[in-house]
Amino acid sequence: MTTRENIKGKLALLPAKPGVYLMKDKHGEIIYVGKAKALKNRVRSYFAGSHDGKTQLLVSNIADFEYIVTDTVVEALILENNLIKKHTPHFNIALKDDKTYPYIKITNEEHPRLEIVRRVKKDGGRYFGPYPNAGAAAETKKLLDRLYPLRKCVKLKPKVCLYYHINQCVAPCEFPVDPNEYDRMVKEISQFLNGGHNVIKQQLTEKMQTEAEALHFERAKELRDLIQHIDKVMEKQKIDLGDTVHRDVFGYYANKGMMCVQVFYVRSGKLIERDVAIFQHHGEEKEDFLSYVTQFYFENADLPKEILLPIGLDTDVIEEWLSVKIRVPMRGDKKQLVDMACENARIALEERFKMMDRDMDRTVRAVQQLGEILAIPTPVRIESFDNSNIQGADPVAAMVVFINGQPAKKEYRKYKIRTVQGPDDYESMREVIRRRFIRALKEKQPLPDLIVIDGGKGQIHAALDVLENELDLEVPVCGLAKDDRHRTSQLFFGHEPDPLPIDRSSQAFYLLTRIQDEVHRFAIAFHRNTHGKEAIRSVLDDIPGVGEKRRKQLLKHFGSLDAIKGAPVEEFRKIGIGDKLAREILQFLRQT
Repeated sequence: MTTRENIKGKLALLPAKPGVYLMKDKHGEIIYVGKAKALKNRVRSYFAGSHDGKTQLLVSNIADFEYIVTDTVVEALILENNLIKKHTPHFNIALKDDKTYPYIKITNEEHPRLEIVRRVKKDGGRYFGPYPNAGAAAETKKLLDRLYPLRKCVKLKPKVCLYYHINQCVAPCEFPVDPNEYDRMVKEISQFLNGGHNVIKQQLTEKMQTEAEALHFERAKELRDLIQHIDKVMEKQKIDLGDTVHRDVFGYYANKGMMCVQVFYVRSGKLIERDVAIFQHHGEEKEDFLSYVTQFYFENADLPKEILLPIGLDTDVIEEWLSVKIRVPMRGDKKQLVDMACENARIALEERFKMMDRDMDRTVRAVQQLGEILAIPTPVRIESFDNSNIQGADPVAAMVVFINGQPAKKEYRKYKIRTVQGPDDYESMREVIRRRFIRALKEKQPLPDLIVIDGGKGQIHAALDVLENELDLEVPVCGLAKDDRHRTSQLFFGHEPDPLPIDRSSQAFYLLTRIQDEVHRFAIAFHRNTHGKEAIRSVLDDIPGVGEKRRKQLLKHFGSLDAIKGAPVEEFRKIGIGDKLAREILQFLRQT
């Protein structure tokens, strides 16, 4: 049965029930996960009618699909999020695991303290945020540490520390603290973080005036600096909705297969921070945006009282799942705030496009410049080679490919040197060039417009010898030589005896050094990996009775050769190795 027939047969069996569908490619990999109120209608829509370019790319990769029926659409939404998190499909919008937001927490302990956390737990603590980045949270916590002397240490120390002496800790390790004092500080910190910092600032202003009147000018100056610091940290609280509600405001903008989402954090009616995310998207704009919103709150125990979203979205399912009021304001201050989030999203995405265009212009110009310097046609495809070994041990080589000045990592290749004994860079280069281009000719692969060798005239001549005299190929070859400080200093080309002049500040020179750094990095990484495996293999695999499976067991259990060597015989029993073989392993290792 063909792929088309298989899909057609499955489409006829789809139920008109809610559920989740999983799109797969020809290799059986899950490439997209979606939810539907009616699977029959939603899944069929992918294979009927026309789609825009980004959605058509997804559809063209679908070779099969599966589906899971659920009782409700809310269950489908939860299952969709779990499956996206599990499989990270290529065509889904997926928040990365590190996409967590910092909060300031007042711990629920006998002696509470302030800390910055990334997860909200139901542990009795008080959480404030989220903050869009750790810097904003840290700056606010630093300010609060100066204002309120809660303990700083995770575990109480036996005696007072520096924080006590600078008046930033009440030192519960040595002195009793009235619980009412803690209650007062916690209450004021909560008030501060909920937008009431002006009250705290007024109290500090009154204290500053009192200290100044008492001629305590140093203390008055400290308070003045602290007030100024509050203004600096809290200066972003400019928009005030005139209430005390905590809310998150979302706006989005999509264009050219990219989407930008802006989130405004409004706490106690005041806009305090924002977060920006820009990513590729392949589905329908509104669906992909709502997918982002649901993942934003997935496994997040800290929810605002209200969420504001743009017009035209089906929010019933999310509202039922979150049990939070979701509003789509049509007028007034809230509508203006959503519009502002959408406008900021548009501006941010347009700026990203401009930066991408500028970077592309620079890259294209760099490739053109390089062609002009070498007097060759613009080298659209560049292949670069480098060798790596340690005194001839485990020699390897690597090839990286740049197309239109950008790395094409799927076309990178690694080579283990087979025919060369000892540290001979020239012969290693001959072998690699020979292997690469014999295969290219056999498989009719595209040839590069330029070969870049990490080395000087010797390596260039080795490559040219193989290309011209063995394979009868005419491919331009250049090389980058380093000075005694290991800095790229000279550009050699072909059979030219002298280096070509090139402006070290030019885009072409920058492109060449990028290529050189990339191939060197790739070769070194491959060599380290190969050398490490060979070092392990040469010791453990030479022991009679130890094969690949037991070698892996030994390294997993003990962690290193030294740990194996120092282990008692009975420790080997835990991984199913008998005493006789254990003694043989120990004897072998202790003799080497």
